[in-house]
Amino acid sequence: MSGFFDSIIGVMNSIFGPILAHDPTPNNPILTILIISFIVSLVTTVANKYLVDQKELAKNQKEMKEFQNEFKKAQQSGDQKQIAKMQAKQTEMMQKNSKMMTQQFKPMIATMIPILLVFYWMRFSAVSHTVVILPPLVYYCTLVPVFHFIGPLIPGYGAVNPLAPAWSIGWLMWYMICTFGMSQILRKYMGFEQGF
Repeated sequence: MSGFFDSIIGVMNSIFGPILAHDPTPNNPILTILIISFIVSLVTTVANKYLVDQKELAKNQKEMKEFQNEFKKAQQSGDQKQIAKMQAKQTEMMQKNSKMMTQQFKPMIATMIPILLVFYWMRFSAVSHTVVILPPLVYYCTLVPVFHFIGPLIPGYGAVNPLAPAWSIGWLMWYMICTFGMSQILRKYMGFEQGF
């Protein structure tokens, strides 16, 4: 089994090794993680764009919101006839919602294995030693202290490096911040109606 994982590392090294080699700080490859997060964000955004009918999704979400508002008004008014009508419509709305949720899983299924392989490579490469020092405002706005508190409670998380400076984060948190930002930009550029 270790031969299989070694071959995965070899393939990933051939793909991401050149990026890592050209990083201005190869011992602390912040730029490499930024580029990888851009690639992953691009792949997932394109998959979402072409595997999910975005117009239908937006239409269904709007209908669901309108339905919920109407149902709430009917309950507040106490009109039993209107409540019964809305309850009858609820089944139809739930079926539509279920169909759209199934459609939203398509991109996740298509991109899950490649993303897991990228994570596996990052975990066992020089990327895993990255330390990013954030400005205090960004450190707190991105809720990093919460993750530093919760992280050690999760098996396999790994201890926070006690020698790392204050306001610092590791490779995984940096990747998450970069991916969130890149995804927002790409979704806006590609004309998505909803946010992340």
